[in-house]
Amino acid sequence: MMTFKSWRWLLKKRLALFDGGTGRAKMKPLPFMGVVFTVMLFIVYRTTNYQYRQAEMELRLNPFYLLKDSGIPATSLNTLPHGIIEARSDLELKPLWSSGSSKTELSRRSSQYLLAIPVGIKQKHNVDRIIRKFLPENFTIVLFHYDGNVDGWWDLKWSKKAIHMVGFNQTKWWFAKRFLHPAVVSIYDYIFLWDEDLGVEHFHPRRYLEIVKSEGLEISQPALDPNSTGIHHRITIRQRSNKFHQRVYDIRGGTNCSDESDGPPCTGFVEGMAPVFSRAAWHCAWHLIQSDLVHGWGMDMKLGYCSQGDRRNKVGVVDSEYIVHQSIQTLGGQSARKTSIPGGPTKGREVDVRSEIRRQSTSELQTFEERWEQAMKEDRYWVDPYRRSPGRRRLYSRRRLHKA
Repeated sequence: MMTFKSWRWLLKKRLALFDGGTGRAKMKPLPFMGVVFTVMLFIVYRTTNYQYRQAEMELRLNPFYLLKDSGIPATSLNTLPHGIIEARSDLELKPLWSSGSSKTELSRRSSQYLLAIPVGIKQKHNVDRIIRKFLPENFTIVLFHYDGNVDGWWDLKWSKKAIHMVGFNQTKWWFAKRFLHPAVVSIYDYIFLWDEDLGVEHFHPRRYLEIVKSEGLEISQPALDPNSTGIHHRITIRQRSNKFHQRVYDIRGGTNCSDESDGPPCTGFVEGMAPVFSRAAWHCAWHLIQSDLVHGWGMDMKLGYCSQGDRRNKVGVVDSEYIVHQSIQTLGGQSARKTSIPGGPTKGREVDVRSEIRRQSTSELQTFEERWEQAMKEDRYWVDPYRRSPGRRRLYSRRRLHKA
């Protein structure tokens, strides 16, 4: 039983916790704040962990990046067990039935690289020369047939091993947006998206890839032989003494490329006829392609934003493995060709096809640039890493007509 002194001592200890007669407890602030901080830290951890799990679940549930304006509800896959969803795919041909030898062959042929080319039957022999360069290096071949003629290719030995896609009078960018989705080409380390009118006598894919990998180039292109027919930017011209280069010095007309220039077309630039993308760079570039604009004018000036770092270091032109740009325009017909547009108010009216294509390309360029400017204004959290670039005063001094 407690004595009177014990009770008295305990009462004094309790009263010491209060400030006079105010009734306010003299709590020690340090332990109390420590408890509060620990609780808050636990809450933040649980919230972050929950958000991470939700993002991971959404990635699995929405492997093909459902857009918010697609009209498809985010819960459309909730009736499926999560583990059944395969978020990735590829363009490798699969056998209808498997034997031991076919499985071994399939494993041996598993490709790490992809070559996609828009083709017309008129360029068949040149395309054959290009593909014969790539096949020994274990490339998957995709042909975009813009003239609808697929049967004319079956006599080539490699044709049945290629992927053939048909879209009459459609461009390279139209095909790429619809058939080279990042989830579909995710197994390929590098994606070559080339035109059909390129001479490859001095080009070797393996040596090219060795340079790209060793130098850490996320976006690249082979240099153009100075004798090429279609040269529109000096940075693409081969520099004989270099293995690769990433800038050019040029002062003429509206172009002023100096040491102070840190943007395209002076540095961090490749042109649209023969770009090569890493997997990560293509994931970004695919989203940059506009779904309703087919000619792709203006995109080459923005590809540096997809370089996965500083475009001055991650974008380059490879000189030791170079090509010849023949500048043969076959999509839509020859420049002098005229055709009648059937139906409607234009029935029977002849038009110059190449002139109409150029007019459409110029219009799409303006639309693309307006969209870019509008997107920059609307995204409050986006910061342009190149906004101080002095080399962006005049992006286009002269436009080229991009083919398929």
